Amino acid sequence: MPLPRLLTIVLAVSFILGMVIWLIDAILRLYSQVAWTSPFLANIVILLVIGVLALLIATFFYYFNLANQPKDTAAKKRRRIKLPEQKNETAAANLQAVRRQMQQIQDQVAQKALLEKTRLIEAQLQRGNLNLVVFGTGAAGKTSLVNALLGQIQGEVAPTMGTTIAGEKYYLYLDGVSRDLEITDTPGILEAGVRGTERETAARQLATEADLLLFVVDNDLRQSEYEPLRALAKIGKRSLLILNKADLYPPDEVEILLQTLRQRVKAFIPPEDVLAIAARPQDVAIQPGLLMRPEPEIEPLVKRLVAVLRSDGDDLMADNILLQSQRLGEEARQIIEQQRQREAMKIIDRYQWIGAGAIAVTPLPVIDLLATTAINAQMVVEIGRVYGCEIDGDRGKELAISLGKTFVGLGIVKGAVELMAQAMQLQLTTYIIGKAIQGVTAAYLTRIAGKSFIQYFRQDQDWGDGGVAQVVEQQFQLSRKDEFIQAFVKQAIAKVVEPLEDFWGKETVENTPEQLEPLPELENLITLEEELIEATLPEPEVYQSRYADWHSPPPQRQDDW
Repeated sequence: MPLPRLLTIVLAVSFILGMVIWLIDAILRLYSQVAWTSPFLANIVILLVIGVLALLIATFFYYFNLANQPKDTAAKKRRRIKLPEQKNETAAANLQAVRRQMQQIQDQVAQKALLEKTRLIEAQLQRGNLNLVVFGTGAAGKTSLVNALLGQIQGEVAPTMGTTIAGEKYYLYLDGVSRDLEITDTPGILEAGVRGTERETAARQLATEADLLLFVVDNDLRQSEYEPLRALAKIGKRSLLILNKADLYPPDEVEILLQTLRQRVKAFIPPEDVLAIAARPQDVAIQPGLLMRPEPEIEPLVKRLVAVLRSDGDDLMADNILLQSQRLGEEARQIIEQQRQREAMKIIDRYQWIGAGAIAVTPLPVIDLLATTAINAQMVVEIGRVYGCEIDGDRGKELAISLGKTFVGLGIVKGAVELMAQAMQLQLTTYIIGKAIQGVTAAYLTRIAGKSFIQYFRQDQDWGDGGVAQVVEQQFQLSRKDEFIQAFVKQAIAKVVEPLEDFWGKETVENTPEQLEPLPELENLITLEEELIEATLPEPEVYQSRYADWHSPPPQRQDDW
């Protein structure tokens, strides 16, 4: 042992022994002085003094052990920090709602995928790590930034695009931040080719799951960079905009670039969150043939990270988990809606050809095509059941009659006849075309009715602000598109016209062709049809065609993603 260290230990031990002797002597003198007056009081004083000394010694050892405990133990204590209670409880409630929704999903693959996502969100809620996602174009220096933060090479660094092909996670602890950081290095966006598109999709998905985004650029923002950054801000993601490779520019140009960037993103990123760094500075020649690489210049980023995460880290994490749970709930609702849509369309497909068969081959006293409303009465009951709305036959009949009147009032019946006649005359030249037009138009009207009822049940049995007329008009306009009409007529020829030709070519009509489904409860439908004709027979002028004046619906909006 070195002599200076030995002398230090001897002096320290001597000082401690001297203090202990002095303390014992002081306690004895105190006891003697108090004992002259009251021996009992002297004993109490001595016990109190010994208790205080023991407490001081225990406190010293407690804080000494806390300061020297292993880092992973301290990390476990940090992970027990609770999120803001209200957001935490809301996110947990959302996840429970998603689990209940999953019971309605028939697709086992989609159900398992949703279940896995709920488990990941719950695990993130328990771990309590702050998720930082490094996002930006290829070759902007994202991996170099991660390496500089970690202080060691963790990823391949290259000047070409496409180096990072999947999200890679690293863990970091920053002094002054109460939680561990989980840093995700993402593939670059705006890369060419199919693989580039796939990597960009993965990067965007990772960005939507971040607590805090580090958006890296190496120059002024391009439009293709600005749009995803703004889209992420719209869904509630906070970002630090980082100008990397600042060492390539003179100081005055760096300041100009920073001012330009701050001006471009001022609507959704505060000025203090736009900063410049040099994650991997260029080599500097210190003498001919000898290069030296300077240390990374990321101090502004580290200081800003600590400030943001100390003040807003818990809220950022709680907001992100809440957002993810809400998006997961929306995804579950969309899957259920698509499932219901498919089931409802199967019902519509079945009843539209039933309606066509009823008019084309049965001896019903059809005055006009409003007889299809009789089919709609049963169809609406089954569609309502798909959407969890149990309605009886009387309510179905009421809705069908209301829709039939709307068809008449808007001139859709006449418009549909003209549309089908024009389409089918290009396909048929036989004597049976008149009967075929009646049946196919009945199927066409049934389809419009079914699509309208889907909209009605999707909106919780509400036609909306525009009422039933607006819904029917929109569905009629959507069903007038040329590509749909061509496909529909082709189907109709196979399901109605060809069976109808076989039917009328026979000497008897005792059997319905196999291609047409039997009509359920024909007696009730005949009675209902007579009631409908009597209730809805319009005046001649009501049939004035108005469909040609209708405008097309506004174009659908597309999400930025």
